[in-house]
This record gives sequence, C-alpha cells and structure tokens, in this order.
Amino acid sequence: MKVAGNTGVQSLKDRANRAVDSLAPTLVSLSLRIHANPELAFKEFEASAALCDTLEDLGYAPQRAAYGLETAFATEFGSAGPYVALLSEFDALPQVGHACGHNIIAVTGLGASLALASLGGDLPGRVRYLGTPAEEDGGGKELMARRGAFDGVDCAMMVHPSTEDVAAYPLLAVNDVTVRYHGRAAHAASCPEVGLNALDALVSAYQAISALRQHVPAGQRIHGIISNGGAACNVVPDLAEGHFAVRAPTLEALRSLQARVNACLEAGALATGTRAEICWNDVAYADMRTNWPLAKVYQHNAEGIGRTFERFEDIPIARAASSDMGNVSHRVPSIHPMIAMAPKGTAHHHRDFAVWSASDEAMRAAIDGAKALAMTAIDFMTDADLRQRVGEAFLGAQANQSSGVLRPAAK
Repeated sequence: MKVAGNTGVQSLKDRANRAVDSLAPTLVSLSLRIHANPELAFKEFEASAALCDTLEDLGYAPQRAAYGLETAFATEFGSAGPYVALLSEFDALPQVGHACGHNIIAVTGLGASLALASLGGDLPGRVRYLGTPAEEDGGGKELMARRGAFDGVDCAMMVHPSTEDVAAYPLLAVNDVTVRYHGRAAHAASCPEVGLNALDALVSAYQAISALRQHVPAGQRIHGIISNGGAACNVVPDLAEGHFAVRAPTLEALRSLQARVNACLEAGALATGTRAEICWNDVAYADMRTNWPLAKVYQHNAEGIGRTFERFEDIPIARAASSDMGNVSHRVPSIHPMIAMAPKGTAHHHRDFAVWSASDEAMRAAIDGAKALAMTAIDFMTDADLRQRVGEAFLGAQANQSSGVLRPAAK
C-alpha cells in the first residue's frame, strides 16, 4: 500500500477532524442519553444498543453480543495495513451513576472510529472498534480478550475523562474477594453460648486487614465493606458477608498481597469457630503498561487541538486507580490517556464527577478525545518508524514485568 507523506498525513487528519465535527451533535446527544440512563456492569443494554443503532444508522453493521458478552459489540473498517483497536466503555456505578464519565468514553471511541471509517479507501490501515462492557466490575475487556477480541491487532487505544490532560495514568493491578462466614444462629439473650457468630468472624477479619494496611508497601491498597451483617440484633448471625479489593503495582505483587489478605480472612473463621467461604474473582485487573512512544504521539496530537498537558511524573501514586485496560496492555501495545473535563480536585466515583460528566466541558472533551484518538491512529498507520518504536517499547515492558507503574523512557 502507498504510505502518505507529511502533507498527505495532515490531510487525512484534517478530514478525520472534520468528520468528528460533523458528528458532534450525534455524539453529544448520545453521550447525554447514556449519562441520563446509567446501567451497571453487564447490564448496559440501552447504552450498547444506542451505540450499535448509531453505527447502523450511518451504514455500518456491528456485531452485537460479541465475544460471548451480551452487551459487547464489535465492528471493523479498512482492508489492509496496520491494525488499530479503538475502545468504548459505557457502564456506570451503583448509586452515583456515571461518576467515572464512561458516557464520554463511549462516544470518544465511537467518534474516532467513525472518523477513520469516513476516510474510505484512503484509510491507511484497519480499525477494530470494540464496545467493552463491565469495566467498573467484572473485567469485560479481559473476558473479551480471552475470546480473541485483541487477536491480530497491533495496538489498542482509549481515552478516559479526568481533571487534567495527561498522556497516561498510574493504574494498579487489582482483584476482589467475597467472603461469607457460616456460623450458627441462636437467641442473642437467652442462649448466646449456643451460637457461632458469623459477624464476629467478619469483624475480626476486617480488623486484621486494617492492621495489615499499616505494613504494606507504598502503592498497595486494601479496602472493603461489610455487605451483610445479620438480620436482627437479638439473633446471633449465622451468615455474614464482606467484599474486599486489593491493589498492587504489578500482578506479581498482587498475588503476594492476596495471600496475606486471605490469611486474615481465614483467621476470622479460626478465631470464632465459623466456616469461611472465600471466593476470589476469576478476573484480576492487570497493571497498565503504557506504551510511551504511542502515548507521546497522542499528547502531541491533543496539544495540536488546544489541550494542555500535565506531566505523568507529577501524578502522585496515591491517586492511582485500576482498569481492565491494563489487561489489554499486557497483550498488545496500549494507551489510556486522560482528558480534562472537570475542575482539579473533583474526585472520581463521586456524585460531583457524575454532574461534570454531562457538562459542556465534558462534551468538548468527548469531541477533542475522538479527534486525538483518530489522529494518533493515523500516525500509527502511516509511520513505520513509530510502529517499530511502539513494538520495541512493548517488548521492553514485557521483559521488565516487575517494574510496576512504568514511567516514560528518558529522552
């Protein structure tokens, strides 16, 4: 295939940007529609349908219920050349709705994909556009990856709303566990000695985990809730349930921390004579291995349309989060940049962030994010040297698995 020169590349980018501008009313309307109807992991029926309906209205034929997940979807554009995966998320959180702004992520992926598709025969590569459910809980991307969603692609990209523009974000490995303690019910006043208190077991485990928190390395996190503590205060609880999550900079460190937390959970049962049913999630989220050559190209493109970036090195590790995009980054070169749409200090997973996710600033971020992703895909498709550097960085990250949250290489 013919590779465009600098003038040709810029022309492709200009055309993609004009396509995003022409789609802006549709993208904004769709984002606000998804925001107004928040749906939880694996239940994003209306959001998934709305995204697929939009594709079909514009003449494309997405595969619904793709890769074995009812709310996943996939579609492809282009016939030859480098293969780029673009991703949309669209699930929300319990009680606080789109307090992570996935309604923005939904339309940035859609807008970028449609902009690239609009290039028709001039598209210098191929695009696999994926709707990826259950990022907040369930690891949809990992489940899709196990079924081949990222097979054959050369890189994967998405953009996430935030309080600043930054080329990458520290994302930790995470897994969660549900524990159920089975005891014996009894009258709490007349014969408590007959009972085995499942709530006491859970409280003992919770306190042991709280003590453990003081003695884990920086960058590791443990947090949890008591989801069932009994039904009546005058009945010794025969069942208690808790839900905990553990995070660490690498999957290796995560496995070590899981073992320590597991011991705390077992100790609760041992101390009370109850039985512990400990169920770790089959899907662990991996740490994010940002592909820095690709991330820097995204930053250059976003700055070209007026975005101002913070330095990744200035993001404190204390603000680290987790995403199943990390799992993708262990399979193919990937980026997960952040785009500003809320004032600094606005906390993710808070109602205030949900409010900002429907703001004019958020809609501008969606349009800018779609443009920056489309331009970055064009650069990747047309620049063989960039593809080589991306590949070398990916192999280097794989070889340096214990390094944790990867920093950009020195210039």
